[in-house]
Amino acid sequence: MEHHTKNKGDLGVLKAQVDLCSKGYVILTPLSEHTPFDIVAYKSGEFIRIQVKYRSVNSKGFIFVRFSSSYSTSKGYYENPIDKNEIDLYCVFCPETDKCYYFDPKKFNSTVNIRINKPLNNQSKNIHYAEDYLMIPAVNDIKTD
Repeated sequence: MEHHTKNKGDLGVLKAQVDLCSKGYVILTPLSEHTPFDIVAYKSGEFIRIQVKYRSVNSKGFIFVRFSSSYSTSKGYYENPIDKNEIDLYCVFCPETDKCYYFDPKKFNSTVNIRINKPLNNQSKNIHYAEDYLMIPAVNDIKTD
């Protein structure tokens, strides 16, 4: 099924909401599309601001995530790095696995590769396996005040 970019983003947010709800979170949705996060998850007195991305597995067997926002106008294409202080977690929904992966963007530089398939060269150092990102980190681990 073909998806327009906006539809993919909407599907990613819906999948994240279902996954978070199944993990016991209450989901809050901003009234504006101009917030740096898509949803807020609430549980046990703690709020987590979450940016959701829809990303497919590439031909090398991983999900590539760039920590930036992009948009286009009649004057061209623009890309801005995100302010990692305005987001607590990234949630990446992958349609090939039908799973959501959660990670703190502050623990990475400008990009991260989340590996779905084992590398063909059996490399193990500096590999971020998707299965390690299925659970939400403890709030104390992602919020540094």
